[in-house]
Amino acid sequence: MRPDSVSAVEPAEWPHLFQDGTGPVLVMLHGTGSDEREIATLAERLDPTGAILAPRGRVNENGALRWFRRLSEGVFDVEDVVARASQLAGFLDWARNEYRLEARLFVAIGFSNGANMALALAILHPEVVTRVIAFSGMYPLGERELPRDLPATSILLMNGDSDPMAPATSVDRLVSQLTTRGAAVERMTRPGGHGITPEELETARLWLVPKI
Repeated sequence: MRPDSVSAVEPAEWPHLFQDGTGPVLVMLHGTGSDEREIATLAERLDPTGAILAPRGRVNENGALRWFRRLSEGVFDVEDVVARASQLAGFLDWARNEYRLEARLFVAIGFSNGANMALALAILHPEVVTRVIAFSGMYPLGERELPRDLPATSILLMNGDSDPMAPATSVDRLVSQLTTRGAAVERMTRPGGHGITPEELETARLWLVPKI
């Protein structure tokens, strides 16, 4: 790993938003150019009972906040993805203790770059997060294979069929890798490109309802 790939940060100093609730902890991860406050507004539409934990991406790309570096459009710096996912896992461990969330289910929910980080977090740190909702996400690890089995992991993927920023080939690879490693994957593909539709929000809301 390059020595300058990730700067150290104390979890308590990580900018974030927290709002408690009685339901699961919704870890809201924003897309490029957005922030924690904007993505947090989606949480109430998904589960109004949920607690909201929305950290801020710490990579600055020409003034736009991101979760990890990229080498070019659609080409991720995979070493940075791995390092940033580790940092985020550490922050979530801190938040679990800080806000007394020890017994609560954490669900990572992200859009675009935030979806990719949510997926990387679940793939690399299933001890922290095992449930993910990914809006317009794609495979986050480049040419690398998934490093471990994920039998307890459940993931909902929602993508547009003509999204140049999250091409179907990358989503296909993601599904193949996840299912091979034992994860439960649900995939919804809609007409259109990058974004979040009302239908996807409703699908995500129903997916979050506890299965009895």
